[in-house]
Amino acid sequence: MPTNSKTPAPPKPDRRDFLRLASLSALAPALSSSAEANSQAAPPTPPSSVHPNIIVIMADQHQAGLTKRSGFPLDTMPTLDRLAETGVSFDRAYACAPLCVPSRVSLLTGRWPHAHRVRQNSAANDAVFTKDIFDVVKPLGYRTGLAGKNHSYLKPEKLDFWRQYTHLNGWQPKNPSKEVAAFDQWLVMENFAIEPKPAPFPAEAQHPYRIVSDGIDFIQSSGSRPFALWMSFPEPHNPYQVSEPYFSMFPPDQVPQRKVGPEALAQKGFKWHWLRGLEEDASPGYDSEWRRTRSNYLGMLRLIDDQLKRLVDFLEEKGIRDNTLIVYLSDHGDYFCDYGLIHKGAGMPEDLIRIPMVWSGPGIQHQADLDDIFVSTADVMPTLCEALGAEIPPGAQGRSLWPLLQKRPYPKEEFRSVYSEVGYGGMYYDRDDHVPYSIAEFHSVPGSKLGFDELDPVTQSGNLKMVRMGDWKLLFDMMGDGELYNVASDPYGLKNLFNDPSASEERNRLVQELLTWTIRTQDDLPTAAYKVKWPKRNWYSPYRKTGPPPA
Repeated sequence: MPTNSKTPAPPKPDRRDFLRLASLSALAPALSSSAEANSQAAPPTPPSSVHPNIIVIMADQHQAGLTKRSGFPLDTMPTLDRLAETGVSFDRAYACAPLCVPSRVSLLTGRWPHAHRVRQNSAANDAVFTKDIFDVVKPLGYRTGLAGKNHSYLKPEKLDFWRQYTHLNGWQPKNPSKEVAAFDQWLVMENFAIEPKPAPFPAEAQHPYRIVSDGIDFIQSSGSRPFALWMSFPEPHNPYQVSEPYFSMFPPDQVPQRKVGPEALAQKGFKWHWLRGLEEDASPGYDSEWRRTRSNYLGMLRLIDDQLKRLVDFLEEKGIRDNTLIVYLSDHGDYFCDYGLIHKGAGMPEDLIRIPMVWSGPGIQHQADLDDIFVSTADVMPTLCEALGAEIPPGAQGRSLWPLLQKRPYPKEEFRSVYSEVGYGGMYYDRDDHVPYSIAEFHSVPGSKLGFDELDPVTQSGNLKMVRMGDWKLLFDMMGDGELYNVASDPYGLKNLFNDPSASEERNRLVQELLTWTIRTQDDLPTAAYKVKWPKRNWYSPYRKTGPPPA
C-alpha cells in the first residue's frame, strides 16, 4: 500500500478533535504488509460480464429495527424497506465494534479491531491491513469516491473524488448558498445537543441532501467507467436535530413507549452509571425529553430515506440502477433513550451492536428466510470482492455473503454466530478512581452549547468480547467476568444467567464459540515466508468435519 503524503486541511474538526484525542488532518496512512503476494483462491464469476457499480451507504449510529418492515409501528424508511423487499436484509447483522472508527476500518478492510489495531476513535492512523476495498477495485478500472463522513484512515489522494463531512460541518462549493453556510455555523454552536425546535433551515441545507447531491456529481463525472462510492451520512448521530417537515413527521406523542428507562441501570455496572451521570451533568434533565429526542431521531431517518429515494431515482433515470450494487448499513447503533441513555458508550447491548444491513442490485435474489443467519460489518468487503470476481486480500477475516445473496447453497453452520468486541485495553476505571465528568465535557467553540464525549477513557476502558448465537448472547472480559443473556426473552440484558445452573449448557456452548472466534480472528499478518492456507470465502465450517468443499 503506497504511503500517503500530507493532505489538504479537512473540514473543521469533529467532536473527538475538540477533545484533543485525534485530528482528522493528523491521521497517518495505514500500515501495509508484505503479504499482498499471497492471496486466496479466485471466487466464482461476478454478476455480469461488466463490473457492476458499487455504492456503500453508511449511516452513523442507526439502530436496527426502526422501520415498518422490521416491526416498528411508524413508517420511518419506506425506501429502505422497498430495497429490502426486493433484495436481501440481514436482520441479525452486527457491528465489529459499537463505535465509529474501529467499525469503519472493519468495513473497509474486512478485519476485526484487534487485528487492524484500531480500537478507539483516536487510533485510525494505526490501521494494519494489506488491501482495503478501494485497493481491490482500482486495478479493475473503477473510479473511486467518498461523499460524506470519513472518520477512518482514508486520505483524499487515495480516491478520485473527495467531499468530506463531519457532524458539525461539511464540504461546500466555492460559493455556497447562504443557507448552507449558515447551517454549518449553526451546527457548530449546537455542539451535538438535542434540539427542541426545528432546525431553522431548509432540508436542502442538511447534510444528507448535500451528500446525495455530491454523490450524484461523482456518478455523473464518472462517465462510462464503473464506480465505487462510499456515501456516508453523519446522521442520525447526534446532534439530534432536523428541519421541517421531518421535525413534525413523527410527533412525540406518537412515538412508541420505551420498554426500559433509567430504572434498568440498577442491573448494570459502573460504566453505565458513570455515563448516565456524565449525560445528566452536561445536559441536566435531558431524559425528561426522551420523546422529543426519539422524534428527532426518527425524523432524521426519514430525511435519510428521502435522499436514498432521490439517489435510486437518479440511478434509474440514468439507466444504471440494474448494474449498481447497493449495500446500506450503519457503523453501530444508538441507545435511542433506552436505559435513560443517549448516544452510545457503555457495554454491548443490542441497541448499540446490532445494525441494519440491506443489499440490492444485480445478481442479488430476494429471500426472506435468513432470520437465523448472523453476519458482520467485516463481511461486506469480502462479499464485494467475490461479487467482482476479485481475490479476497490476505488478512481479510470477514466471510463472503455472495452465495447467500444469490440464493445459492451455503453452509448454515458458517453463519450460526457472530463476534464483536470493544475496549482499548488496560483495567477498568471504577468509582475508586474518582474520574471527573469534566474530562469528557467540552465546547466546540467559545459560546457553543456544552457537549460531552461518551466515548471516553472511562466507558471504553478494558477489553470486552461478545458472541451471539441462536437466542443467546455471551459477554466476557479480561478479568474473567461473564454475562449471559437470552436475547429472545431478555432483549435488554437485565438478567445475567452466567452463573445460573439452569443455563450452564448454553454458557459452556457459547464460551466455546467465543474461544473459537477469538482464535479464528487472530491476525494472520504478516504472512512472511510461509504460505498460508486460506479457507475459500473465509468459510471455516465446511472444513470442520467433511473436509474441503468441492472445487
